Order: sequence, then structure tokens, then C-alpha cells
Amino acid sequence: MTAPSLDGRVAIVAGATGALGRIVAREFVAEGASVGLLGSRLEGLTALAAELDLPGDRWHAEEADLTDAAVARAAVDAIAARFGALHVVVNAIGGYAGGTPVSEVDPAEITGMLDQHLWTTFHLARASAPHLIHAGWGRIIGVSTPIASTPAAKMAPYAVGKAAQEALLMTLAKELAGTGVTVNIVQVRKIDKDHEREHAQPPKPAAGTTPEEIAAAILYLCSDEAGIVSGARVPVFGGA
Repeated sequence: MTAPSLDGRVAIVAGATGALGRIVAREFVAEGASVGLLGSRLEGLTALAAELDLPGDRWHAEEADLTDAAVARAAVDAIAARFGALHVVVNAIGGYAGGTPVSEVDPAEITGMLDQHLWTTFHLARASAPHLIHAGWGRIIGVSTPIASTPAAKMAPYAVGKAAQEALLMTLAKELAGTGVTVNIVQVRKIDKDHEREHAQPPKPAAGTTPEEIAAAILYLCSDEAGIVSGARVPVFGGA
């Protein structure tokens, strides 16, 4: 029998209670990893671990506001200390703001999207990179959207937040070259958390991607076979 591909690895999932984060956490554990669950409410993280029936010795939860650098570092360090290492960091934190033209955008919406997408990624990367480099093997993965590079009208806050996140991760990929740590982005148009595409009659075009499909792409990027892949934007969406 083939061993799980992430057997013995330690993975952080930020935004663990979201539609995508919960599936990623579940699949990591199924593939042999221990998981650090990050989110805004400890109660929700604990409930998620129970819902997914995660083995008690293979998960650890940290309530953390990842827009705060010190809080993010403390949470990452606590997870690394709990399991003795850290190998994977996935930022699955979601959030959208848009719907108005640039001339009418509330600056607070731009700030909010930068907080949610750029600053959480920045603080996670700064806190986790030393652990990953020390392990000699690591994966950092962000979840983004093609809107980051090809924005549509009335989506400025979201596009700005995601473009900034992507620029940070692509820079980090260059900086970590040769360390054994890869940095990649999975791009999704829409997360089809209710599997509407599969249940619709007639079937809908593939505009949305299910959490399971996204998780499969993330698992590939976390495999040894994907060690050559870094600085990539991987499209996980249909042509609709």
C-alpha cells in the first residue's frame, strides 16, 4: 500500500472554517499530515475538528487575527512547537468587496481587502518562512482569482487586494528559490461550495470550482512531485 503523500508533514490552514479551508484541512489529514487550524474564533475551529473527526493528536487550533503581525507569529510558532516542525502554509481566507465604480468606492473597502488578502498573507509568510527553510522542505500556497490580473468593472477593492497578494507571493517565490520551499497560487473564479454545477439541470458551464477540486490542486502543489513548480499561478476554473 502506498503511504499518504503528506505523511508526517505539518500544515497550517488559515481560514480553516470557510467553505474551502475545511475541505483542505480534511484532505491534509487524510493524506497523513497534522494540521494547524487558524481562524477568528476558537470555538468554530474546535467544532470543525469534531465535525471532521480529526485525530486528537493530529490537529491544533489557534484563534488569531492574522492582520496583526505579532498575533500571526505567535500562532504560527505555537503550531510549529506543538508538532515539532512546519512544512505547509495555505491561506484560504476568503472575502469580497465590490459593486461600485472607482469614483464611488469607499476607501475603507480597499483597506479591508488589503487587510484580508495582502496583510494576512504577508504576516503568515514572514512568520512561517523561517520554519519552512529550517525544515528544508516547504510549501506556501495562496488562493486567488484571475480578477487580480484581469479586473472587471466595479471590482476595484477585490482586484486590488488580490493583485497585491499575488505580487507578494510571486516575489517570495523568487526569494526562496533554492531553499526547498516553493510558493504558488491557485486561481479560482468562484467557489462552488454547494456543488450547484453538478446538480443543475441542465448542467451549468464550469464557472465555479468545488472545494474538493481546489483542494486536489493544492494537494498536488504540496507533493514531492511538484517540487519543481514555484512562482506559478495555477488556473483551477473552466472556460465559462
